[in-house]
Amino acid sequence: MAKRELPKHVYRQRNGIYFQRRGWPSQKFQSEFGTPEFWREYAGILSQKDGPRRVVARNFGALIDDYRKSPRYRNLKPRTGLDYDKHLDFFREIMGEANPAKMQRKDVIRLRDANAEKAYFANYSLRVLRILMEHCVDLGWRDSNPVRGVSELKTEKKERDPWPQELLDAYRDTCGLGTRERLVMELCVGTGQRIGDVLNMRWSNIEDGAVWVRQSKTSKELWVPILPELQTALDAASRHSVFILTNEQGVNSWSYRGASAAVRKVRERIGALDYDIHSWRYNAACELLEAGCGDDLIASVTGQSPAMVQHYTKKVRQRLRAVQAQSMRTDRKRT
Repeated sequence: MAKRELPKHVYRQRNGIYFQRRGWPSQKFQSEFGTPEFWREYAGILSQKDGPRRVVARNFGALIDDYRKSPRYRNLKPRTGLDYDKHLDFFREIMGEANPAKMQRKDVIRLRDANAEKAYFANYSLRVLRILMEHCVDLGWRDSNPVRGVSELKTEKKERDPWPQELLDAYRDTCGLGTRERLVMELCVGTGQRIGDVLNMRWSNIEDGAVWVRQSKTSKELWVPILPELQTALDAASRHSVFILTNEQGVNSWSYRGASAAVRKVRERIGALDYDIHSWRYNAACELLEAGCGDDLIASVTGQSPAMVQHYTKKVRQRLRAVQAQSMRTDRKRT
């Protein structure tokens, strides 16, 4: 639709049609262009009794823009930054013109409860809003943070489990050698690393039959020997890029979003939706435990703290200890 077909001060953007006029707040039309409802909206905007509303310079849109320029935002890990962006864009959409200095605790609670059916989203939004409003305080736009002390929604957190062997086998059979889906799985299971670190791996990181890893979250440097299953997948992979896992063009590294979407399609086909990418890290830790490795040996591969090794392996650890205990109990009765 050409601009000349639209009425004065009305512009089409990628996500809709907006009223935009100097000194007036930008407003998105809710009705389809050309309908009676649209013209009523347009007339209503032009006939505001008090004239154009003053655009608040210190609004949420400006706050978000300033926050994104701050070290607090720039120092986020890339994956965390992507997660924050989803919620920052959400805040801009629903309250971009609002004045953050006027936000009250009751407004925060109302925002949280409005998304109660999506508890994870609601709680993560609360965390990001808390940080955003702390930045607002730092700028001197307000004296206190209204998000502080607002509790998150209670949820029943489902603990992850390692993929059962039959599903790993089904995943391998479904993907086949030479695919990115197969290679990302073998790298995650074979090295025990987080998906972000796996996606950043380069061919130059392979040395002396192992992969050098510098964990982005902990900055730990690890040298992880390559297992036969992983070596087979690496041998079948193309090497047209410096990255082991590449995007569709085969140049840059595969994005988390792209990898997650591709893996999900396989999970849907084989009935493995209860097990995600991060569960492969559980597989690595649990396989090491089942092989008889102590916590220090498990950590030498995964780079985890002693507490996290215990957490990732606690279910398998309990089963192994229970088998040992019952075996000892049976042996005692025989004597």
